[in-house]
Amino acid sequence: MSDIVAFIGLGAMGAPMAANLLAAGFALRVFNRNPARTRPLAERGATACASIAEAVRGARFVVSIVSDDDATRAVMLGDAGVVAHAAPGTVIVDSSTNTPALAREVAQAAAARGLACVDAPVSGSVPQARDRELVFMAGGEAAAFEAARPLLDAMGRMAMHVGPSGAGATLKLVNNMLSGTLTAALAEAVSVAQAAGVDPQAAQAILVEGPSGSRLTRTKLPKMLAREFSPQFQLALMEKDLRYFLALAQQVDRPAPLAALVRSQYQAARRAGFGALDTSALAAHVAGEGAPPTA
Repeated sequence: MSDIVAFIGLGAMGAPMAANLLAAGFALRVFNRNPARTRPLAERGATACASIAEAVRGARFVVSIVSDDDATRAVMLGDAGVVAHAAPGTVIVDSSTNTPALAREVAQAAAARGLACVDAPVSGSVPQARDRELVFMAGGEAAAFEAARPLLDAMGRMAMHVGPSGAGATLKLVNNMLSGTLTAALAEAVSVAQAAGVDPQAAQAILVEGPSGSRLTRTKLPKMLAREFSPQFQLALMEKDLRYFLALAQQVDRPAPLAALVRSQYQAARRAGFGALDTSALAAHVAGEGAPPTA
């Protein structure tokens, strides 16, 4: 494929997503604040760049996935960022989990320079990113979404245009509120079941078949029962997403008491030292256990 794709952000999610684009035949340029993260992709044929400006110069597409609004603002809107240096006609695909307000701000700034921007966050964590099982929810102009579809198809199993700029970011926050709430409910259930002496294997076999049965339950329940909290989705990032969801609920004047309670649990766990671990580590916090020394 002749179109150049610039990929910004090679963290836990970005690295496998970029690898899948490379495997699909896209000409890939990569940038990360820590240049060491670009080396595995460079060894496979990607071009490692020393700056965002170098990465996006002449690129047809730019894909970004970074941690939050502040990181996205720097990547997209800073003097050294994407909007300032991408050529007119470039399509930006931002897969970060941001507030809808920031997604719209970036889209407006991009449009003013002749760029198109799609806010396309994902459902799924590291295993889904690695296995091309991500689900993209995209906001922005339909034409820009269709232009970016080959990239989305190379990184995931489903991509849907859900509305104008900010719609993807909105649906992502709704999705993560549900994910965070279910994880919190599982943590509470596991704590009680273990304290009552229920056989862990039996609990796992039954609970994945019950009303909470889902991909998330099948993924998080074994980690909770085994106390294996290597991060697939960091607890601190989930707390951030719940905070963004609550701000959105306030903006649209809708009550969100369950989300507020769940966010307080994640906040307490983060403050107790579990933030860098997987969201499943909430089970240890609920059970009154201390965070591991490496947390």
